[in-house]
Amino acid sequence: MPLNCPRLLVRILFIEDNQLNREAIAEYLELEGYEVRALSSGYNFLKYIQEFKPNLILLDIKLPGIDGFSLMEQLKNSEWTEIPVVILSALSFAQDKHRAFQLGARRFLVKPAILREIGRAIQAEIKQLTVDN
Repeated sequence: MPLNCPRLLVRILFIEDNQLNREAIAEYLELEGYEVRALSSGYNFLKYIQEFKPNLILLDIKLPGIDGFSLMEQLKNSEWTEIPVVILSALSFAQDKHRAFQLGARRFLVKPAILREIGRAIQAEIKQLTVDN
C-alpha cells in the first residue's frame, strides 16, 4: 500500500516543539496523503485526541512543560490506549528507549530521522492496524 493511498484517510497527531522540524515533517506527511494535526506542546493532549481521533501519534519526548513520557502515561491510563505511538526523539539512550517501549511505544526513531524513514515507520504501523481490524 503506497503512503499516499487515497482509500484510507489516516489522521496523525504530531507533537514536536521544534518549529522547523514540526513544519517540515507535517508538510511531508500531508504530501503523502495523511491528515496531520501538529502541536508544539503536549498541553491538552487528551482533549486533542478526543477531538481529532488520530489513527497514530508521532511524539517527541523532550517537550516544554510536559514531556512525551508523561503524555504516554496519560495515554496508557485513558480510553485511547490502542492508538499506536511512534517516538521521534533526539534521546537515544537505551534507558529512554526502554522506558518508551514500556509505556507502549511501538517504534522509536532517533533524530535526525530521514523523512522516508518516518514515512516507512508510519506506513508499517498503519498497515498493522488494517491487519488487526
